[in-house]
Amino acid sequence: MNHLKIFVFVVLFGFGLQVHAAEPFINTEKTPESIILKEKATNLSIFTNFGTDKGVMRAVKNLQTDFQKVTGEQPAILNQISGLQSPLIIIGTIGTKSVIDDLIRQKKLDGKALTGKKEKYIIQNVSNPFPGVTEAIVIAGSDKRGTIYGVYEMSQQIGVSPWYYWADVPVPVKENLYFKKGMYTDGEPAVEYRGIFLNDEEPSLGGWARATFGGINSQFYEKVFDLILRLKGNYIWPAMWGKAFYDDDALSGPLADEMGIVMGTSHHEPIALAQTDWHRYIKKNNLPNVWDYSKNAEVLQKFWKSGIERSKNWEKLVTVGMRGDGDEAMGDGTNISLLEKIVKDQRKIIADVTGKKAEKTPQVWALYKEVQDYYDKGMRVPDDVILLFCDDNWGNVRKLPDLSKPLHKGGYGMYYHFDYVGGPRNSKWINISPIQRVWEQMNLSYEHKVDKLWIVNVGDLKPMEFPISFFLEMAWNPKQFNAKNLLEYTEKWSAQQFGEKHAKEIARMINLYAKYNRRVTPETLDSKTYSLENYHEFETVLNDYRALAVEALRLKEQISSEYQDAYYQLVLYPIDACSNLYEMYYAVAKNRELAVKKDTEANLYADKVKACFERNTYLDHQYNNVIAGGKWKHMMDQMRIGYKSWADGKENIMPEVTYISETEAPKEKVFQEKNGYVSIEAENFARIHQSEKIHWEVIPDFGKTKSGVTTFPQNAYPKNDESIWLEYDINFESKGEFDVQLLLAPTLNFNHNKGLRYEISFDNETPQIVNFNGHYKGELGKWQSEHIIKYITKHAISQAGKHTLRFRVLEPGIVLEKILINTGGLKPSYLGAPESEMLH
Repeated sequence: MNHLKIFVFVVLFGFGLQVHAAEPFINTEKTPESIILKEKATNLSIFTNFGTDKGVMRAVKNLQTDFQKVTGEQPAILNQISGLQSPLIIIGTIGTKSVIDDLIRQKKLDGKALTGKKEKYIIQNVSNPFPGVTEAIVIAGSDKRGTIYGVYEMSQQIGVSPWYYWADVPVPVKENLYFKKGMYTDGEPAVEYRGIFLNDEEPSLGGWARATFGGINSQFYEKVFDLILRLKGNYIWPAMWGKAFYDDDALSGPLADEMGIVMGTSHHEPIALAQTDWHRYIKKNNLPNVWDYSKNAEVLQKFWKSGIERSKNWEKLVTVGMRGDGDEAMGDGTNISLLEKIVKDQRKIIADVTGKKAEKTPQVWALYKEVQDYYDKGMRVPDDVILLFCDDNWGNVRKLPDLSKPLHKGGYGMYYHFDYVGGPRNSKWINISPIQRVWEQMNLSYEHKVDKLWIVNVGDLKPMEFPISFFLEMAWNPKQFNAKNLLEYTEKWSAQQFGEKHAKEIARMINLYAKYNRRVTPETLDSKTYSLENYHEFETVLNDYRALAVEALRLKEQISSEYQDAYYQLVLYPIDACSNLYEMYYAVAKNRELAVKKDTEANLYADKVKACFERNTYLDHQYNNVIAGGKWKHMMDQMRIGYKSWADGKENIMPEVTYISETEAPKEKVFQEKNGYVSIEAENFARIHQSEKIHWEVIPDFGKTKSGVTTFPQNAYPKNDESIWLEYDINFESKGEFDVQLLLAPTLNFNHNKGLRYEISFDNETPQIVNFNGHYKGELGKWQSEHIIKYITKHAISQAGKHTLRFRVLEPGIVLEKILINTGGLKPSYLGAPESEMLH
């Protein structure tokens, strides 16, 4: 079995997950199956033809630098065949009259592996490629980006992390390098456009870029594009608030095209133009600011024409349609016919300027916020335009294609969020996106044929390093992930940044801090979030984070010096700073509780609040001015303390505290009812029923407490005669009519607003059918803030003793996290009561 076949087997059956998907081919120990890349007495060379594409050549030069970082010696880049010798790496692209085409004609490479493919590379050894060269390693691409991805795959495998610049991940020095003979590939990407959106980038990213590069300019974007390509992405929406990508720096557009980045603009910036371009355009031409097509069509058409003229020779994905100026909704009088005319006129401009039919220029229409309402009411765009669905800004998919109806020929995309500015409060500061939820929602999207475009709002880029890696890796091949190997991916990623020794510990910490931050986002957290009175809830979550911070600080002492900067950015700061936030708000809650009682112990907690607030400032200073020699100035300038609404100011505000003077001074899975309630984690069902087509799976670490339980595949809808259910056994010590509350993931009514339904019943009673998210009545903000949907049904228990609760799903996408039964003593809490004891 050759290596290519082994790779395919790995992908199909979900074993051997890699951070980079190709099977490992670099070793530091020599074997009979290896080829020398670098030894003490050898000098590696890289061959590529004269006239190689500039973007490919840039990647080749980066590979040259990467080899120097790893081995201490820089390989030569050669263009002449005469005098070549081993060890040698040959790099090129099929169909460019390069050495790759020659090797295919000589049958040393299989042309069928690359011909007609998109963004695919192969890396393999070949014998006698040139006179005097007995063996060489070839990196060949099906196209420009395919070659670039192959080059950066080699970089990763010799030991250069994609995050070498953006997280200061060191490059381990290796004296010897060997290539394991075989043919290696990642295949083609499952999603055509895969990218990030730099957004809400002030004050942090903007402040850092100005301090480092003099602004968000081509020097800045060179670093961003390099990262995207090393992560096998190909697409970007550039930073936009007060910025214009093409206009701010005339070198930025050509740079993107040269490097192989597909440029886009955000969901509300049509025709390759930024919002800031518009404000500059009307000022330059002394025109009124009328962003209204019904009143100002001629001016807007001229403006849009300028955008296509400027970018017509560069690879891009053009946003069509129109929102209000400044990412606002359009006026109340906006109608579908006007919006359809806008798109039609925009496409005419595209065709007129490019001299090609409009469909020859890739386009996308974003169904963001109210624009989805236009789509729901019947607005349509031409078949070739990609329909970009969106989440609700909080990682909950709003809408997906109806698989029972003909699909849109242009395909579908998803605009997802790791960062958001808006109600209930901003989420800009730190990573709040556990990959369990990202995977579950993006897999839900992919299973519903959303495979044309995936883009994620990453805010300031840092500190979203880990979920960015996961999102782009999943966009390349969603099928490689499942509920059981997400932690394995985290471990592999941690090993790539820090080596194998501490990878499992670091992965556990990264996994947990994201989980804790998704319980309630740091900007939404305050002294009232968790209960002081019930179940020791606040103290428990505080201790969770405190224990994690202790682990992170302890491991810091074991991490070698060269990894300290990366460790601070990727592990220690996010955990330590968030733990400090929990310490502070717990102290605020205790201060207020004790102050009401006129207890002077309130003063100790008031001092604690001040100390934590000062420590927050200290930790930010360390990040901004100390680590990596002060490289990351302003990167942690984001406000996170003192929010009252999402539109608050830029400075952290210490919570108010009160000082009191002396003068004022909780083996059969049968859950037992106790203290007036029953609490059950969803994964602890007594029985399960599924079908050949639909099965249940537990997603570990999903949600707020222990896990989530849902059905797969996510595009399989139970038929009327299919019973897909879970059962839970409960021993009641009381009887009566009781509230049963289900805690469900905040999945939205993506199925064309129909809502998701389940059946719930005790014993032989007639099941109640519940549509828990079909029609919003003002709950959306609460769901987003609490990251849960709670739904209560009432049930009569006529006698004490053992009873069975059945939960049956009628749609896919329902994730159950917890069950709470109030028999008279259930107390309010954020996470729900701790799980009840089980009878054995």
